[in-house]
Amino acid sequence: MNYLRYAPGTLFTIFCLLQLSACSNEPETGPAEVRWDREVCERCVMAVSDPNFSAQIRGGPAGEKQKLMKFDDLGCAVIWLDQQSWKDNPAIEIWVNQYQTGDWIDAKQAHYVKNQLTPMNYGLGAKLEDSPGAMNFAEARDHIYKIEEELNLHGGVIHQTPSLLPNTNATQ
Repeated sequence: MNYLRYAPGTLFTIFCLLQLSACSNEPETGPAEVRWDREVCERCVMAVSDPNFSAQIRGGPAGEKQKLMKFDDLGCAVIWLDQQSWKDNPAIEIWVNQYQTGDWIDAKQAHYVKNQLTPMNYGLGAKLEDSPGAMNFAEARDHIYKIEEELNLHGGVIHQTPSLLPNTNATQ
């Protein structure tokens, strides 16, 4: 049997597959480009539209390919991540915009200032430099859950955060 007659078709198929795999220009680490007003927040499904207060999480279960999720506010990213079974995976990357410049910075290394006008009203702006009254990531996380409780005092669903949901097992 003459296998050489299949060679051009096989080579063409391999070439096409390589070209398709190269089409993704998304990096395997770090933040990716955001198509502002064209992508939606993974948690609240609002448009990711403010280049000074959005966030990205790259992660997934250990041993699987890491996925990139985009968020309109750091608060959405923090609460969403806490709901994932793989939230403690040390390979997780969290990126947030520096609120003065829009540059991406490591959320765990950033310092956070309050009283910013953010898309979901968590009110935190991230920056590289420490300053009086600025919070670290753990303090910012606590602030996000405090705001989440305050904004839902009138009985709304607290975005399915188990520790904040009312006890549904109570007898009636």
